[in-house]
Amino acid sequence: MRVAMMTREYPPEVYGGAGVHVTELVRYLRALTTVDVHCMGAERETAAVYQPDPGLTGANAAITTLSTDLRMAVGAEGADLAHSHTWYSGLAGHLAAQLYGVPHVLTAHSLEPMRPWKAEQLGGGYRVSSWVERNSIEYADAVIAVSSGMRTDVCNTYPRVDPERVHVVRNGIDTSTWYPVEEPFGPESAPAGLGVDPDRPIVAFVGRITRQKGVAHLVAAAHHFDPEIQLVLCAGAPDTPEIGAEIEAAVAELAEQRDGVFWVRDMLPQPRIREILTAATVFVCPSIYEPLGIVNLEAMACGTAVVASEVGGIPEVVRDGVSGRLVPYDPVDPRSFEVGLADAVNAVVRDPAAAESMGTAGRDRAESEFSWATIAEQTLDVYRLTLR
Repeated sequence: MRVAMMTREYPPEVYGGAGVHVTELVRYLRALTTVDVHCMGAERETAAVYQPDPGLTGANAAITTLSTDLRMAVGAEGADLAHSHTWYSGLAGHLAAQLYGVPHVLTAHSLEPMRPWKAEQLGGGYRVSSWVERNSIEYADAVIAVSSGMRTDVCNTYPRVDPERVHVVRNGIDTSTWYPVEEPFGPESAPAGLGVDPDRPIVAFVGRITRQKGVAHLVAAAHHFDPEIQLVLCAGAPDTPEIGAEIEAAVAELAEQRDGVFWVRDMLPQPRIREILTAATVFVCPSIYEPLGIVNLEAMACGTAVVASEVGGIPEVVRDGVSGRLVPYDPVDPRSFEVGLADAVNAVVRDPAAAESMGTAGRDRAESEFSWATIAEQTLDVYRLTLR
């Protein structure tokens, strides 16, 4: 079997959970079958890379992406199956299936109708991306959802899709890469470089500045953290200048009212993130929409307790009261959510033994239930179903 793996992101250009998923899935799938990676961005030797039509320079980003998809579909000739990830490559997978008479498997990492704030970033391109996603999902031979919650969202959002064609294959974690660091406060470590006090509790966040990730809610909640708590925000790449300015103002206001606020705006290398996650007493995931949340798995694998919003697939990762605490999110009452986040963080910090127990339980669960080897096998099973 030859698989055309179609993706926007692939190393060294990985920006989010979908890119991590593709990277690890390809690594483990290649032990089971032949996989050719078709991606976008800068040239690299590890994949076939496609660029937008130069005649569309300056056009809306959604349109230039579609021109890249056309080229990617042509490049997939000879594959027995096309597997696309996110709307960015969904059209390529759909067209390859039509051109070559092969199955198209699509992994849904998120859904455009569930992210209306993307219109701030894409403008009219959001309507284009939504059309591409609907077309790709409704015509796919199989849809892989990264959580049971995501499967429900797919079936509810796109009722024309036969539920029998929607399969759950969760995201995973490489626990040989993500693990507790022995000396997270070593002299050359990221926490030491920031000036974080090792004798005070630390709350950490890692993610992009986007409405989806709920950064504004976390900053608002931090006003209610116990005074000894330090906050380390690893947050950059704002979706728009406006949301970037909004977070900058909110963090500045927080820093005026309390000490121990550290904001890392640049994307740190993985070993530095691992140091921060290990050093943290609590990792907070305040997302208002999250199909699964690989970052929670990363924190758990580093032995850190997690406080997260009870949305999407997060409850399938974080067990309330076992590996962390879940906080209900109500878009009608964000203030209660922010207070709930603060209360949960304070409760975990005030009970160091419970925090340690949650961290241990999280690490154990990451190791036992989210293996990429298992995920590759499950994905291959979906391929076999579509090729019957």
